[in-house]
Amino acid sequence: MNIVWFMRMKRWVQNPPSPRRVKFIFGIILIAAIIFGVEYAGYWPDWATAERMGRRF
Repeated sequence: MNIVWFMRMKRWVQNPPSPRRVKFIFGIILIAAIIFGVEYAGYWPDWATAERMGRRF
């Protein structure tokens, strides 16, 4: 690991995030997991799916 990551970890341990911020981050992760699950199950609507475009020359 890089020394910069150790310094970030040290700062995070000395000044941890508030419980409100931790709940916010877990909420975002939960929403992303729900969207992934819905898409994986096949219930995601076609209008919300991005189409891949080929390269244009």
